[in-house]
This record gives sequence, C-alpha cells and structure tokens, in this order.
Amino acid sequence: NISTLQVPVRHELLAPCDEKIGSVGVELGMIGLEDRQALAQDIQTAHGAGARLQPACEIAGIDLRTLQRWKAQDGLTAGDGRPQAVRPAPSHALSPQEQAALLAVANEPRFASVPPARIVPMLADEGIYLGSESSMARVLKAHGQNTRRGRAKAPKATRPPTTHIATAPGQVWCWDMTYLPANVMGRWFHLYLILDLYSRKIVGAEVHASDDADHAVHLVRRTALAEGIASMQTKPVLHGDNGSTLKATTVLAMLHWLGVQPSYSRPRVSDDNAYVESLFRTAKYRPEFPAKGFASLDEARAWAAEFVRWYNVEHRHSGIRYVTPEQRHSGEDTAILAARHALYLQARERHPARWSRDTRNWSPVGAVTLNPERDAVVSAAADGPHTQQMAA
Repeated sequence: NISTLQVPVRHELLAPCDEKIGSVGVELGMIGLEDRQALAQDIQTAHGAGARLQPACEIAGIDLRTLQRWKAQDGLTAGDGRPQAVRPAPSHALSPQEQAALLAVANEPRFASVPPARIVPMLADEGIYLGSESSMARVLKAHGQNTRRGRAKAPKATRPPTTHIATAPGQVWCWDMTYLPANVMGRWFHLYLILDLYSRKIVGAEVHASDDADHAVHLVRRTALAEGIASMQTKPVLHGDNGSTLKATTVLAMLHWLGVQPSYSRPRVSDDNAYVESLFRTAKYRPEFPAKGFASLDEARAWAAEFVRWYNVEHRHSGIRYVTPEQRHSGEDTAILAARHALYLQARERHPARWSRDTRNWSPVGAVTLNPERDAVVSAAADGPHTQQMAA
C-alpha cells in the first residue's frame, strides 16, 4: 500500500495538477519541465519502494498514460511542445488583402479615436462589412496598434484599502481635522483629534485658529508622550486622510522620529477613516454644540475639552457594548460586562417565561478592524484572546 510506505516524497510536488498550474504551467493543463522531472522522480522513488505506478500517479495528480507519454515522447527532456507547435492557419482566416483593408479603414482620420467595437457598427450602417470587432482588434494588435485610441487612459485597478486590526489599546490610532464654525461668517476654528481605534478613546485633541502642519506635529508629539509609546515595543499605526496638513514633511519627520507608522486613506475615498468621521458627527450633534458658532478660540477650546471628557468618561459607546471608551481603554470593560451578564442571568432565573431566547450578548468586543478586506486575517484576529463569549 503506497500510503504505508516510508518514502521521502516531496508532497509539495505531488499536489494535484489543478493546484500547481497557476504557478507552474504556461497555460491551463501544462506542467513545466522542472516539475515534470520532479514528479517523475518522486513517482519512480515510490515505485522502487514497492508502490504501484497507478496509485502513485493518482497521488501526484496525473494519469499513468501521461507519465508514459512523457517518457516516450521526450517530455522529460524537452518539456511540453504545445507552446512551440506550428499550427496551420484556419481556412476561414482573413487573407492578407482583407487584413490590409481592415487596417486601412481603422487608420482613417474619422476613426482615429474610435475603438473597433464602434468602427464595425458604423461601417455596417454604411453597408460595409470587413470583419468582426475581434478580427479588427487582432489585426491592430498584429501591427502594434492595440493601444487605447483617443486620449482616454487605460483603466487602473483600484488599490484596496489597507486593513489595520487592533486587538488592544495603543496599536492603531486614527486622526483627522474638522472645522468648528465661528459666529462670524466665513471664519472657522480647527479641531485636531486622535482616536484610539480599539477603545474609541480620544487620546489627543487640540483646537487652533488656523490649519497648520505645526499644530499636527505638536498634537502627535504630546499624544505620544501622554500615552507613553516610548516604552512600547510595537509603536502604533496612525491612520489619516490625504489632507496636505496630515501629510506634510514636518509631520512625517515627527512620526519617523517617534517610530509611528503613517497610514493614509485612498485618494478620493471618503469612508476609509470612518471612525473619526463618526466621532465628528457625534460631536457636532451634541446639545452643547453652539448652533450659531463659537464666539472665540477660548470658547471653542473649552467646549472641546468638555466634549473629550464627556466622550471618554461618560459616553456609553454603542460599538463597544455600551461601556465608556475610558473603561475599555483601561481594561475595566471585561468585569463590567461580566457583571451585566450575571445580572441578566439572575433576571432570567426569576422570570424564565419572559426570555424566549438567550440573554443579551454582553461579551466584550474583540478585535477592531479598519477597512477590513481580508476575511481570513480579520477572523484570525477576532478569535484571539480579547474575544470572550458571555451570551447564554
């Protein structure tokens, strides 16, 4: 039995063909020369140890006739001959004269910026048929004219957002700047704010009368000192938008000096920094926010300081099971949520008929993701030690 033989077979080479073709084969179904030789050698090793060729080939993911054909037709020395095969032209292929006519029409001034998909219907409206769109495209490609016609640029693949996963405080920060209206039309104050992604705690905030990179530098340096990142083995990632203030050279220099890794949203994408944007919405819809604007910079700073205190200490955040950001930042949320869970269990024991299903889920929120794109990575982080189920 081949499965019981102790044969030094390289299992990565005996993987099924359909799993190897993407990295080895030139086309679907083709196996490269080196992999052919390695497969044949491993099969021969297993066969020499007593295994039959048929099951050995099945484990390798090839047919026995395939191996026999490789040996009989120099497939183990010359490789697959299909890419170099000379095939006769189809009998219904366009003649050289027809190809020249297609090329001449495509190069007419009126079709200089028109793709084949539009040239062919336009000729059809004139009662002329020279070939299909694909035939014209092949002729243009054969003559090196398959570039995009006109001024339009080829579409570019959109860069996916960078996924940041926070499983504890101090791993990922988000920051941004928002405008605070003054009571004078056209005048604004600028609120700079840094949010801890995991706990939602505002770890840094300042209000200034102007938008300047020096203010951002001062905020980052002060926040890093307050949070003690100098003693952290892994420095936090600071995610922001593509604003010129947050990407200034002085800001980047300060981040480099602090060891903080900068991260930025994709250009022209408004929701890559959703947590800070949601925080700004909460701030500007508070009852204390002046509807007619702030009278002075001192008044704006006083309001901002009180809002930060309320948000961190009193605000029960819906995204973290209605504990305050300060409680989650300090690790108190686990005990608080456990007490809530115990209370709900006692309430269900007193009146079981009032509970048709499980009690409310008071398990602590685990990993927090910013712009999740890789489900496997996010799931792995969510299954870490910061996730604890308490629903019953």
